[in-house]
Amino acid sequence: MHLHLERDDDPLTLQFVAERGAQSEKALKTPEFEADSAAIKALIEREDRLIHAVRRGKWLFDFHRSADHPLGVWSRLPADQTPLPDAPWEPIFDLDAFCASENRSWLWRGAITCPWEPTRVLLCLSDGGSDPMRLLEFDCEAKSIVEGGFDTPPVRCHATWLSRDEIAYFGSIDRFSSTRSGWPRVGRSLKRGVAPAEAPVLDAADDADVYGSCAVLNPLTNSTATENAERPVRLFIAGHEIGSSSVFIEDEDLSLRRIDLPKEIDAGFNHSYCLWLAKTDERVAAGSLVLQPLPKHAGNAAMRVLFSPSERQSISRFLLMREWCVFVVSDNLQPRLFVLDLTRADAAVQEIVLPADAQTVGISPLYSDLHLGDDTLQVYGNGFLQPPSSYRLELSNREKPLELEHIASSPAYFDSEGMVAELLEATSEDGTKVPYRLVLPKSWMKGELPVLLYGYGGFDVSLSPYYSGTIGRWLEQGGGYVQAYIRGGGELGPNWHRSAKGHGRYRAYADFVAVARDLVARGYTKPSRIAANGGSNGGLLTGVMTTRYPQDFGAIWCQVPVLDMTRFHVFPAGQAWIDEYGNPDDPADLEYLLTYSPLHNIKPVSEITYPPIYIESSSNDDRVHPSHARRFAARMEELGHHPLFHEFGSGGHGGDGASTELAARVALGYSFLRETIVKQSDG
Repeated sequence: MHLHLERDDDPLTLQFVAERGAQSEKALKTPEFEADSAAIKALIEREDRLIHAVRRGKWLFDFHRSADHPLGVWSRLPADQTPLPDAPWEPIFDLDAFCASENRSWLWRGAITCPWEPTRVLLCLSDGGSDPMRLLEFDCEAKSIVEGGFDTPPVRCHATWLSRDEIAYFGSIDRFSSTRSGWPRVGRSLKRGVAPAEAPVLDAADDADVYGSCAVLNPLTNSTATENAERPVRLFIAGHEIGSSSVFIEDEDLSLRRIDLPKEIDAGFNHSYCLWLAKTDERVAAGSLVLQPLPKHAGNAAMRVLFSPSERQSISRFLLMREWCVFVVSDNLQPRLFVLDLTRADAAVQEIVLPADAQTVGISPLYSDLHLGDDTLQVYGNGFLQPPSSYRLELSNREKPLELEHIASSPAYFDSEGMVAELLEATSEDGTKVPYRLVLPKSWMKGELPVLLYGYGGFDVSLSPYYSGTIGRWLEQGGGYVQAYIRGGGELGPNWHRSAKGHGRYRAYADFVAVARDLVARGYTKPSRIAANGGSNGGLLTGVMTTRYPQDFGAIWCQVPVLDMTRFHVFPAGQAWIDEYGNPDDPADLEYLLTYSPLHNIKPVSEITYPPIYIESSSNDDRVHPSHARRFAARMEELGHHPLFHEFGSGGHGGDGASTELAARVALGYSFLRETIVKQSDG
């Protein structure tokens, strides 16, 4: 069906994209769109914001978009200053000016710190928002790009510093260097001035794996690491599937030895320990968090289970610092923070008191690399109606009480007085209780609330509340917002995800429509007032809602979607999704995939009326090819329906870009909601 739309440069494809884009803009670029776009742009560019600073050497660093820098500027501040917006921040890298000088669109993806020289970094610059990324060496002291420094081609890549003058470079520079999924497979020892293809190979994952990567752990990472302290520890990770990997440690003879860990785990490392989260019951109960010495430090120490989940509990975040282990437990979707002192063999896990209104808690080290600085922990708390606040936990100072020190809070981005956020449950078709959060505007009419219902439900991804001026604008205009924690995600632990993999995928869809129906049953709204929204795997979710449950929704906002479940694997990135969805080349899997593949379940307009649908994608999305969205829109038109379709010229899978582009993208979606679930007749 419309396979020519898989060819990006086909004249018919270009014509299709241009014509449908003009139609969607004509329908959605209303005066209200202009107001939304301007307001959202101003939100993105606000200066009075909470700053998430990172320390390198004697400086704190922050990246921020502003009205004068719509792509963003990287700035530094002396580390003895508090990172507030009105502090004397000094710009050191102007991304807008850099892009103008090269006549290219690069988007910020952070910086990789050299542990041996912390103000020497690799800038990570995405090619127009797509996955390909350029690594460019930058001197934060000189405030300039390093002449003759590292400058790699824009490909899918990542890197780790091996020394001051050498990096372990994983880049998909050719087919040999890539897995079948298109992600980096081969790691090379790359020195300045050497082309990546000419650098000697360090490690390589298999072609059937998803990726290869490595980490270097310096002895200074942990004061307890005394054995072989003169030699850094190098790890190599072969990612077999998304969420499944093998970890190898380099021995003194430079050979690699696999660490005895289950494959289906998430893991973090420091110089002495591995901290891993079990995704199956192979060794401990799924969802358990385990601390295990690295092989060269094992001695007589056994692995220690730090947390075993009770019902509706899961680990949402964890990290190993130099001398501390830190983790966040989601307890019935409420966060709890715990720490463990690794310098004491008999230390007990301690809970840190969190602010009462924090619905979500994030954690990160103050220093950009475990090799550097101390174990100062940054903690961030926020919620749908709670502006974010930052706190500091001085773990390295054992003379201080273990309690959070408030650093700063964001101003309110919208007036939340009178708004309410509720944690509710729906009952899915198999009796499973599915939690969701509903945020209510100040005033609304019973049974008539316009609801934006968001979901994802795949790949063990966990959703959590977050403060957003963009969502706040929707709330201020009288809309309700819902975040659905359906199966396929990781909100309630690994089994919550596993139950909706492969042939269990229907559970995610049953859960999502159960939330929509629960909103109606509770009297908040009616089906014609509910818009389903999601992107990527969530775009697949909204596609299924369109074709399987059209009567339950008044609109569908479908973003960068997967919609053809028979051909997702013909694009390299799709090979990595077979473990999640099934293999279309396997007859049994194909038969099941066809039962819900949105592209194959569209019926003609003579048989059914679908809710209005707005489908958006990006021309340079190299994770989910835009042909999924194109072909779905074309098939709907072929069968007599009238979807709105818009393919943005850049932004990649995440829809990134300058502040103007980001704002316009969201504002078009809000305009669609306004023209459907907000402005409608009662019939």
